[in-house]
Amino acid sequence: MTIEEILFYVLAGLTVLSALLMVFSRNPIHSILYLIITFFCISGHYILLNAQFLAVVNIIVYAGAIMVLFLFVVMLMNLNSEKKSFGTPIKITVASLVSLLFIILTVGIITENGTPQTQVEMAKGEIGLIENLGSVLYSEYVLPFELSSILFISAMIGAVILSKKDKELLD
Repeated sequence: MTIEEILFYVLAGLTVLSALLMVFSRNPIHSILYLIITFFCISGHYILLNAQFLAVVNIIVYAGAIMVLFLFVVMLMNLNSEKKSFGTPIKITVASLVSLLFIILTVGIITENGTPQTQVEMAKGEIGLIENLGSVLYSEYVLPFELSSILFISAMIGAVILSKKDKELLD
């Protein structure tokens, strides 16, 4: 077993564990912190796939900006720590039956299909490198890239115009 495989299994276990803790945590702040840990573990998977740019973007965008937004929303909602009921017994029964059906279907699909018989050859892991991303963006996808930049510039201009009109209305 190589070091990459060991790191993969450790990161996979941490990812699943933190995702489960996020889902089952009663405190919303703890859930958000577990989600941040999940994003960091996923960034570790990106690094193992030699996609450093995706790992950095994942940390900056998701673990940084989005999680700060979630934290502000949860703090502004002022959630009480009251006991909340899970619902009526009928709802609990239906949810349990649907969950059991999902588990049975998942186990059935896994046991029916089994493991793949052919080995898949992975290409050299250069997909996530910035150099390759830049060359693809400016060769094959130059038109969508330029159209999205025009869209972003028009959105910024619209925001400036709207904020100027609001200030002029106040005067």
